[in-house]
Amino acid sequence: MLRSIPSTWRGSASNNLTVEMTEQKGNMEAVGMQDAERSAAAIAVNRSQVIFDTDPGVDDAMALYLLARHPLIDLLAVTTVYGNASIATTTRNALALCGLYGLTMPVAAGAAGPVQALAEERFPSHVHGLDGMGGAAGLAAAVALPDSHLDVRPAWQLICELVNAAPGEITLIAVGPLTNLALALQHDPSIAGKLRQVVVMGGAFGIKGHCGNITALAEANIFCDPQAAALVFGAPWPVVIVGLDVTQEVVMTEAYLAKLQGRGGLVGDFLWQATRHYQDFYDSRDAIKGIYSHDASAVAFAIEPSAFDLRAGAVQVRLDGAARGQTTQDSQQAGQTQQVCVGVRPDRVLALFEQIFD
Repeated sequence: MLRSIPSTWRGSASNNLTVEMTEQKGNMEAVGMQDAERSAAAIAVNRSQVIFDTDPGVDDAMALYLLARHPLIDLLAVTTVYGNASIATTTRNALALCGLYGLTMPVAAGAAGPVQALAEERFPSHVHGLDGMGGAAGLAAAVALPDSHLDVRPAWQLICELVNAAPGEITLIAVGPLTNLALALQHDPSIAGKLRQVVVMGGAFGIKGHCGNITALAEANIFCDPQAAALVFGAPWPVVIVGLDVTQEVVMTEAYLAKLQGRGGLVGDFLWQATRHYQDFYDSRDAIKGIYSHDASAVAFAIEPSAFDLRAGAVQVRLDGAARGQTTQDSQQAGQTQQVCVGVRPDRVLALFEQIFD
């Protein structure tokens, strides 16, 4: 039988219940805040400090956005190098991208050509467009960082100073020709023992038939400055090479790219426009109905290395002749600090990039 609560009890029971519920809510909110604080603390502990050496470049633009947005990355500096366009163009693009992405860390201009200068530098405008951004550079120009933001130090000097200031803590991700890294090593060889890791987008080792993309044997970044690559791959630092063997396994289809539109403020629309020219090149050459995720895959390795399979062994670079820029690996040499990516889970790399737009 249901009995009514005596009127003399109702106020006190109701008040006690209200107090109890308020206390429970407060406790839950406190627990929630503690969980959030613990999560934030865990992220802070696990964040990687990164210097990004780049030659923007359409795929560089995508890689930089992943660095800018991912919570596990603390981006310390952007250094530019020739490659996908002239150093003037790649530096201008870096300032524009940093402005578009809301980044304010130092940007330093680097090498205008390889360690051993060629008679003539040629840039792949048929791949990245005359502006290096697939004709979309103007979309970011209005929000670009001013030229006055450019660091007065050359790229190699900024790299050396940042590494010496935080030994053992910095990961250097290089997605263009390796000239700036070689110049930094020549200036201060001790940095080889002070970097946490070097991640290079470059090279090709013939896995699953992936060989060159600028010649039959050579990948473009290594071909541009094989002497620099040989110096970088031979230095006593831990280096991981994210080459065509895995980057050409990660395809951003046209449908995938189209879904970026309208997301990330202006960024999604910008990347969609920038990739139109880039996709036209790959569609005409390889008929993949999309683009390869070259530079973003190197960044993905730095964030989620478990998405990749590695093989250790010394890496050699052919310096001249018909095989200029070819990379090979001797996996029989034990105890090497060089590792090559030989496998990838493409779905995890693609999911990682898309998640930064949420």
